[in-house]
Amino acid sequence: MRRLPKSLLLASLSKPFLRCTGAAASRLGRLTDSLDSLNAAADIVDSLETGDAEVAAVGAAVHEQLARTKTAMGRRWDAASDLMRALELKAVFLEKGSVELGNAYKDVAEAYRGVLAFDKALPLCLKALEIARDHFGGDSPEVAKVRQLLATLYAGSGRNEEALEQYEIVRMVYERLGLDVELSLAETDVAMVLVLLGRSEEAMDVLKRVINRASKESEERALAFVAMANILCIQDRNADSKRCLEIARGILDTKISVSPLQVAQVYAEMSMLYETMIEFEVALCLMKKTLVFLDGVSEMQHIQGSISARMGWLLLKTERVDEAVPYLQSAIEKLKNCFGPLHFGLGFAYKHLGDAYLAMDQPESAIKYFTIAKDIIKATYGPKHEDSIDVIQSIANAYGVMGSYKKAMDYQEQVIDAYESCGPGALEELREAHRLRYQLKIKARGLPHACFPANSLPTKFQDRE
Repeated sequence: MRRLPKSLLLASLSKPFLRCTGAAASRLGRLTDSLDSLNAAADIVDSLETGDAEVAAVGAAVHEQLARTKTAMGRRWDAASDLMRALELKAVFLEKGSVELGNAYKDVAEAYRGVLAFDKALPLCLKALEIARDHFGGDSPEVAKVRQLLATLYAGSGRNEEALEQYEIVRMVYERLGLDVELSLAETDVAMVLVLLGRSEEAMDVLKRVINRASKESEERALAFVAMANILCIQDRNADSKRCLEIARGILDTKISVSPLQVAQVYAEMSMLYETMIEFEVALCLMKKTLVFLDGVSEMQHIQGSISARMGWLLLKTERVDEAVPYLQSAIEKLKNCFGPLHFGLGFAYKHLGDAYLAMDQPESAIKYFTIAKDIIKATYGPKHEDSIDVIQSIANAYGVMGSYKKAMDYQEQVIDAYESCGPGALEELREAHRLRYQLKIKARGLPHACFPANSLPTKFQDRE
């Protein structure tokens, strides 16, 4: 009998051992040990011929456990890639068009949705929808759930008409099946898409229907009031919006012990509305409560990161710079893990951290973070976007504060070039950029009446206001 090569025999023995070790370590909370074991197992599996069904099955299990472990560590961006690899391996040993394969497509689509990679999620979700329809029929709740996911992906991609179409189908399915809770949640989603399409009055009618149908103390009723508050806020009816939020909060406060994570997510939405209405202290209070509910829940680090970033910005705006810095630093760590190194929210967190260090008279640190922010924001929005230009202006300001006038001038010239490329719509900004360049020139000459950075105006300008 021919002996197996030593390396293949070792691999065959190591795969299940390392997979079990990784899973056990994950359950015990030793996530780093779990990750090391699972990475070793994945390396072994990926070095083998994964066209073999048995090898592919083990490999899929390893990569799925890797994804679970990384998600538990808050590394959602990396976890999505592992789930995608598990799906590729499942396609080797699962029957084409099977329910199991359809579920795998849906799981990976949800993972990519969670890191805002809508372009990657959409084709996977469409495949999951096709398989679900073949097995369960178009009017089934199983298909409706896939359609809801598809609708969120369309909405996230700015394809609001297509999102509305999917939500309307879902709504009709739940209504036909008599699933009132699911129907209320689906109609709330319909209302939010109608708002995006500028059809606020239709959205209000839908939400009133939800409020009348739902039980008085139900979560779906609270969500409808939050959605209604959002519409009223857009219409500048702040008093009515706050009243809706108070009703929603009264309902949700009774649900905290039952479903703290769900309540925390709604509190996060409410805090954004209070922030929009310039109720900063109320917004900060709700954000702090949300972070308390989410403390230690690593799977929710994406929400923690977003809230920390907003808290840092609000504290900076209200001149509590020392308090802002730790929130911004925490946001950067979490957002990077959850959404990858080029997420637009990460760019703004770096920008605000730079603002904080500049306010604390630490321009060298400010320049470091502004530079990182510049690369991210420019990659997201392009060189002509106002936020891309603004962060370059911030770098010029910081170099000006340091007295590095040549570098400040270089960046100020970039600001001028950017505004010149924007056409007549940016004439006012271009004039300000030219004014700042002039101020830099006279500052470099040591003239005492020079005024820099950008947020400063000469006394004669202040007196005119």
